[in-house]
Amino acid sequence: MKKLFLMGRSEAGKTSLTQALKGEELHYVKTQYTNTDDDTIDSPGEYAESKRFSVGLACFSFEADVVAIVQAADEPFNLFGACLHSFILRPLIGIITKTDSPYANIPMVRQWMINAGCERIFLVNNVTREGIHELIEYLEEDLPKLTLEEAKYRQSLGLNDWDPLPEEKKDISF
Repeated sequence: MKKLFLMGRSEAGKTSLTQALKGEELHYVKTQYTNTDDDTIDSPGEYAESKRFSVGLACFSFEADVVAIVQAADEPFNLFGACLHSFILRPLIGIITKTDSPYANIPMVRQWMINAGCERIFLVNNVTREGIHELIEYLEEDLPKLTLEEAKYRQSLGLNDWDPLPEEKKDISF
C-alpha cells in the first residue's frame, strides 16, 4: 500500500480519515504533531495555515508515496495556491471530506484542487465510509517500477516517475 501524506486546514477531517481508512471507530483527537504510521502521515492543520510552518509539509512529503490535499466540502476559503504540485515531487491527489454538510460546495472545492494540480480527486464521508473504498483501491495500486535507465530517460524529458510517456516515446525499450 502506498504511504499517504495528508495536509489540510484544521478540522478538515484528516485524522478522522486516517481512522476511517483503518476501519476504526471515529473519535475526535486534536493532532498536535505529525503522526506517522505504516500507511499514513497525518499533519496538524496549523502547518498548512501558517507560512512559517508550511515548509515542514514539503519536508514530510518526501517520506510519502502520495501527497493528499484534504479539504472539507464546506471550506470557507482555500489555503492552497495554484500549481502546488510544482514543488511536491510526489503524485498529488485531492480528498474532499464532509460531503454531506448542508453548506457543502463540492464544485468549488473540486476546482481549487484542480487548480492546485491534483491528479485525482476523491469524495469521502468519514462517518458513513462513502468513498473510502475507492481511495483504498487507489492506495493499493502498485507503484511503477523503473530501471535506472528509464528513470534517467523520463528525467531528460522533464517527466516524473508516474507521468505517462508521450505516445511517440512509448516504443523505446530499456
